[in-house]
Amino acid sequence: MYKKVLIAEDFQDTNQGISDMLRDKLRIPVVQEELYCDKAFNRLKYAVGKKENFELLITDLYFKGDHVERKLTSGLELIRAARDLQPDIKVIVNSMVDNPVKINALFKDEKIDGYVCKGRNGLVELVKAIQETYHNRTYVSPQIDLNVSNNVFELEEFDLMILRGLADGLTKREISEKFKRENITPNSESTIDKRVSKLFDEFGARNTNQLIAKMIREEKI
Repeated sequence: MYKKVLIAEDFQDTNQGISDMLRDKLRIPVVQEELYCDKAFNRLKYAVGKKENFELLITDLYFKGDHVERKLTSGLELIRAARDLQPDIKVIVNSMVDNPVKINALFKDEKIDGYVCKGRNGLVELVKAIQETYHNRTYVSPQIDLNVSNNVFELEEFDLMILRGLADGLTKREISEKFKRENITPNSESTIDKRVSKLFDEFGARNTNQLIAKMIREEKI
């Protein structure tokens, strides 16, 4: 079983519950927890410097902002920073998100090892996830169906017109101007910006180039 685990979770009670479970049920000797992604990353960095690496990172995806200034503001940013620092660290995401497209993107793009959907059986599932990932197997909560087809998010013609404009090298402002010239509505830049952001989320893309590449691979444009 793992000997050293780090938990990143912005609710103290949740942190404590996971920590107690890891120590009591799984007998993991070193369990450390942080409420902020930056502090979690600093712990990882310090451990690597001391050659006392963490073996597993358990992190939420979303962290509420407060008065503390942050560089890493989400679990996704923490995962990427952790993997840049320590490529072999295993990662389990423990989150409320239940969108299979987003979860599938975490496995495909971020190479996470396990995903637990918080809920009534969350701690039980987390135990299973830890055991499975320790044996180099992936784990996902049973209520999440990752057999994601291309039709999970149905692209509308409006989306396709935006994507074609982006593929042609147009900016969102230029697409807005083009739509206005062609009497296509809605055509405000803010509307196009929001739609592009939604496409990023639905297809797990980090930027426009990656979104277009995904669309081309899936033969959507």
